[in-house]
Amino acid sequence: MTTTFPDISISTDRLVMRPFEEPDVTALTEMMNDELVTAWTSVPHPYTTAHAHDWATRLAHDERTEGRGIVFAVTEFLTQRLVGVVHLRNTDWRCRSTEMSYVTAPWARGEGYASESVLAVAQWLFRDQRFERLEMRTAADNAASQQVAQKIGCISEGVLRNAWIARTQTEDGSWTDLRTDLIVWSLLPEDLDGVSDEMADAGGYAGYTDWN
Repeated sequence: MTTTFPDISISTDRLVMRPFEEPDVTALTEMMNDELVTAWTSVPHPYTTAHAHDWATRLAHDERTEGRGIVFAVTEFLTQRLVGVVHLRNTDWRCRSTEMSYVTAPWARGEGYASESVLAVAQWLFRDQRFERLEMRTAADNAASQQVAQKIGCISEGVLRNAWIARTQTEDGSWTDLRTDLIVWSLLPEDLDGVSDEMADAGGYAGYTDWN
């Protein structure tokens, strides 16, 4: 049984999802220090150049080679600018299921890039890798992530109460932990029927062509 994902890239009309490289370090550092990324993820804060270098050159690649999942650097097709990250993790090879998380750079929000990239990865996962389940977990107050899950056809399955620690900024500019619920979303192969056409009509998805 195959227990690692292939070393590949995926493309849509607007985006390329590929492995991280050392030249991504500067843009990754800037993106991960954004306030929304700090609030809703568990990345270190402040996120230093050393953190980004370790991720781009070692940790992201270890996810694939050690069989845990795969990490994609999402870039604009025309400019090659770093748009975000899509991460498949906690992969169960026997059940053919995995969990997805993602981050979008502040400058790229509102363009439909998040839904475009996660849908392209989901299509590749189901069609090429023959997976049967994709799961996403969003903090209860993270409305933007919930909208992306709904847009690509995910079904809300329930709430994990008090299951996540988010962060909130205090008046003096420091950050403090905030306990919150997680909403569990799932996507199955049949849930994708018609989704890409609907997103294309809405201008949110440019069409799946190839996965890296």
